[in-house]
Amino acid sequence: MPVLTAAAAPAGRRALGGLAALFMLGATLLGVPALIEATGRSDLYYTLTSVALLAIAAGGVWLTFYIGRNNIGQAAYALAGGYVSAVLVTGWGVNFWLTLPVAGLFCAALAVLIGLPILRLRGVYFAMVTLVLTEVARLAALALTITNGAKGIVSIPLPQKLSLFGLTLAPDFATLANPRRAFYLVSVALAAIVFAGLYRLVHSRLGHLCQSLRQNEELAASIGVNVAYLRVLAYAISSFLGGLGGAMFVAISQSIYPSSFTVTDSINFMLSCFLGGLGYVFGPLIGTFVLYFGWDFLFRFGEYQLLIYSSLLIAFMLALPNGLLSLGRRSDVR
Repeated sequence: MPVLTAAAAPAGRRALGGLAALFMLGATLLGVPALIEATGRSDLYYTLTSVALLAIAAGGVWLTFYIGRNNIGQAAYALAGGYVSAVLVTGWGVNFWLTLPVAGLFCAALAVLIGLPILRLRGVYFAMVTLVLTEVARLAALALTITNGAKGIVSIPLPQKLSLFGLTLAPDFATLANPRRAFYLVSVALAAIVFAGLYRLVHSRLGHLCQSLRQNEELAASIGVNVAYLRVLAYAISSFLGGLGGAMFVAISQSIYPSSFTVTDSINFMLSCFLGGLGYVFGPLIGTFVLYFGWDFLFRFGEYQLLIYSSLLIAFMLALPNGLLSLGRRSDVR
């Protein structure tokens, strides 16, 4: 009996955790819009949508950290994904919702081509190469004819209706009285799916193998782990999420320029992971929320905004090296 009780305890905790996550998702999807409508702060829809989409891209960066690589190039894939979606919608008339997986897969394929050589690098070498990728993507967007150069792609239509076998999966956003609310609901639901997928991934056999790379790649290879395959797979998933987030941003802003995602965004994606906690799946989500609202809050300090912002980040990382989610918890992945 004690053995059964001990075995049932983790399952019970997982069930309670799942119920708590569902409750929080329901409150986010239903309670937050009701609160926004009651207060009349409709501008918060755009803010919270941005947080959800940035968190998706940051989740991809976190996965790269999970295999022991410092990724400072996620903005390159967000920019690439945004342009793929914009070109397909404006140039070829493809339904926006169909461009989302295409943008993600394009970035994943690009990541495989780029990752095969650079994933052999370690530490600062890999980080510096990924940092260069963001600027390369920006220069490519400036030079290519299909991206319309510095003028960018503007007047991108709102997402159209998407139906399957006569069932409406997504409405025509142009006909909605409040498209921002619809974008908020879609983005939050997408973020929930992404982080649920990441949680499932890291707690699967594949996730445990990826964790072994972070601990000791030589030891992992010696017991038969295909190190090269796992590196490329994790990097491809990471880039897929970057492209997905970038494509969604294009639909919201209805425009994209070479400067839509810059090196600063790549650094912020990385900082979100550190701030939330590299040892926690939901660290990027919490980190993005705090980083985004913290920067906006410090705007009132004018010219001292950046000084206070950077000082607080340094203080947080010194006081909580394992991130905000490490408060009162162990540092293992959750």
